[in-house]
Amino acid sequence: MKLIGPFKQVVTLSHLPLRGKLSDEQLEIIPDGGILIQNGKILHIGNFEALKSENQNIEIEIVEGEQIVLPAFVDSHTHICFGGNRANDFAMRNAGKTYLEIAENGGGIWSSVLHTRNASEEELLKTLVERINFLISLGITTIEIKSGYGLDVENELKMLRIIKKAQEQTKATLVPTCLSAHLKPRDFEGTDGEYLNYILSEILPKVKEEKLAKRIDIFIEKSAFQPEESKEFLLKTKDLGFDITVHADQFTPGSSRIAVEVGAKSADHLEATIDEDIAFLAKSDTVATALPGASLGLGEKFTPARKLLDAGAILAIASDWNPGSAPMGNLITQASILATFEKLTTAEVLAGITFRAAFALGLEDRGRLTEGFKADFVSYKTNNFQNILYNQGSLKAENVYVDGLKTN
Repeated sequence: MKLIGPFKQVVTLSHLPLRGKLSDEQLEIIPDGGILIQNGKILHIGNFEALKSENQNIEIEIVEGEQIVLPAFVDSHTHICFGGNRANDFAMRNAGKTYLEIAENGGGIWSSVLHTRNASEEELLKTLVERINFLISLGITTIEIKSGYGLDVENELKMLRIIKKAQEQTKATLVPTCLSAHLKPRDFEGTDGEYLNYILSEILPKVKEEKLAKRIDIFIEKSAFQPEESKEFLLKTKDLGFDITVHADQFTPGSSRIAVEVGAKSADHLEATIDEDIAFLAKSDTVATALPGASLGLGEKFTPARKLLDAGAILAIASDWNPGSAPMGNLITQASILATFEKLTTAEVLAGITFRAAFALGLEDRGRLTEGFKADFVSYKTNNFQNILYNQGSLKAENVYVDGLKTN
């Protein structure tokens, strides 16, 4: 056993509901607290001195100075396995170029596909691990990572195998997701529906055989895959035993409804979600995932997070870190900005990047500081937890723990 503390404040996020709005008064904050750990799990949370006196002859890790501690964060939607750079896309978009004009000038998702296909496995693994380490430095210890820049058997498997190799080089938990249905590749001779069948018959059996991913994603949009064929595809992937998540309602509404109908774990983006579909989402267990990084990168409106919470939905917040629309990668900054524009309480933001995001990934053993949960947590050198969002990402994490051990 090991006792870590004393912390000026332990913000446990215990006893908060999975869905709906939250007030900051609901937060459990333990002053002068300690965390008792055994075998990588939280054994007890309480007053540091009391835990110290009650547990003789145990290892003590003293926390120097005033620090607060929170559950480690979860980024439930990223595309951080990629090659190349799309800074030119960003510059052209800010100069007023349309999506089509950017694509015609060699940009867009297809640009990232070509860069990723051409990158060596060594290069992709190196840059992926670097990005993972950056996220860990922010206090994020559970990271979802999508494929989707390969778009054929060879390169989709290459991406997923690299994500698997990256897991061997990091203490963070990586959650791979197969996004072969990102868009129909330009070099595929056939219809969108034929490409989806190609994924079902050629890619997913190999993904399952090599145990490379348990989750499937699809981009439902006018520029990607249409609702009817997407729903059929998702039902077939579900029959194969995969969990489902959906890129939904980014530019046009309607696909979040499909996500609910097929029992998806989450519907992500939702910038264009209409009120009727907000109500539909709120009645389901499908997590509504806001991606403020994409709104910032594209200059688009934010996910209607306030309406979703008020309706009773489960709201998660993720970074969408990708080379095109969301290149920032700083979840804390993005979540702080979303809170400002959508009037989210601190409790709602913290829940959205911890246990509610973990639920979107099917992980219910993390995101709270409570008995029996994974001992992943992050400390900050401050005497008030509110300073984390107040500083909008500029207050750096002091220590990040995975299974009760420092990563730094």
